[in-house]
Amino acid sequence: MAVIHRTTMFPGKLELLSGWLPSRPWYRGGEGSVPLLAKAGGFRLDDPEGEVGVEFMVVTDDSGDAPVAYLVPLTYRGAPLKGAEEGLIGTSEHGVLGRRWIYDGVHDLVLVEQLLALLAGRTTAQDQDASDAPDPTVEVRTEGEGVAVGLTGPGRVADTAGATVVAVGRGFEEGPVLHLTVSRVLRPEPAAGDDVRGQLLAGWSAPDGTGERGVFAFLSGSGR
Repeated sequence: MAVIHRTTMFPGKLELLSGWLPSRPWYRGGEGSVPLLAKAGGFRLDDPEGEVGVEFMVVTDDSGDAPVAYLVPLTYRGAPLKGAEEGLIGTSEHGVLGRRWIYDGVHDLVLVEQLLALLAGRTTAQDQDASDAPDPTVEVRTEGEGVAVGLTGPGRVADTAGATVVAVGRGFEEGPVLHLTVSRVLRPEPAAGDDVRGQLLAGWSAPDGTGERGVFAFLSGSGR
């Protein structure tokens, strides 16, 4: 069970993301623009080992002509994650836990495997701001061949104009390599694409307070 500490982080999450987001291929701001971010929603997942914080955070950027909602899956670790240097967003001093290394979670095995477990119905999304409180607004839809037990990752991680695609499989030694797509630019619409096995839907708030809902992630690929 993830424990939510009521304490400070310095620098804060939004400050770290303001410096990191413009470097992403899916960032919609213009060259040299500075994001104006606000927290807009999300949820957490539990690490079975209790060592890694796992959060799916939505932020809205209101710096442009129209607000844009971004999904940033984050992991919080007490030490650097070997081999994940490309995914490091930055470090922050936590008022209770000390220094935390904060990663773009698509590069972190713990987040990827827990997201797959959620899509397979083997774990439950947790409230973003409360300990031991499931979030009933997070919805998983199983489709097609479904999401098998035993998938792992991440394999190759590739950014597109609006998402990040992570290769997953059964150790990449048996069976097909599937594609776990994590939305980055959120829109209130269903998942698109062939061979969808399962998708995850959740909500966020627009800057004007309007509630939006859309696909946060989906697993696709043929089992043939």
